[in-house]
Amino acid sequence: MILNDKQIKKIVKEEEMINPFVDKLVHKGISHGLGTFGYDIRCGDEFKIFSNAKGAVCDPKNFTEDSFITVKGEESILIPPNSFALAASIEYFKMPRRVTGLVTAKSTYARTGLGTPSSVLEGGWRGNLVMEFANHTNLPIRLYANSGAAQILFFEGEEPETSYAEGSRKYQDQRGITLAKSK
Repeated sequence: MILNDKQIKKIVKEEEMINPFVDKLVHKGISHGLGTFGYDIRCGDEFKIFSNAKGAVCDPKNFTEDSFITVKGEESILIPPNSFALAASIEYFKMPRRVTGLVTAKSTYARTGLGTPSSVLEGGWRGNLVMEFANHTNLPIRLYANSGAAQILFFEGEEPETSYAEGSRKYQDQRGITLAKSK
C-alpha cells in the first residue's frame, strides 16, 4: 500500500524515518517537503560531476575519483550535456523494516531533460540518499543545492524475514556522497 501524507507524518513522528522533516510542501524555488503521497527531498551543496577529463572509465567494480569533478558550497551547478552528477540528500533516512521507498524524478527537472533514475530505499536501510541526475539533452542543465531534487513514494507491507539492516550491507549508514562499491 502506498502511504499518504497522514501515514508518512505518523511514521516520521514515531520512528524518525526522515530527518530533517518538513511537514508540508515548501514552494520556495523548487518545492520540497511532504506531499499528498510522497516526500520531496533536497540535495545538499556537494556535487560530483562526471567528466572524462582524465580519460577515466566508469567501472562499478573499480570506481575511482578520476571519473568526476567535485564541487562544494555552490548555490547550483551546471550538468554538461549528456552527462550526469551525483549529490546526497540533506535528509537522513531510517527506514522501518516494513517500509520501502521508491525514488522518482521531480516533474520540474524532468521537463528540462534532467532525469533522476529510480532507486530504492529498502526496509531497514539508514543513511543519506545518493541521487544521480542525468542530463538527457544537448544543453547544460542547472541543478540547485538545498532545493527540491527528487520525490520518494513510500510503500508499507508486512515485515520481511530479512531487512537491509541485517548482515553486512555496503551502503548502510552512508553519509554524504558514497561512490559505487563492489563487494
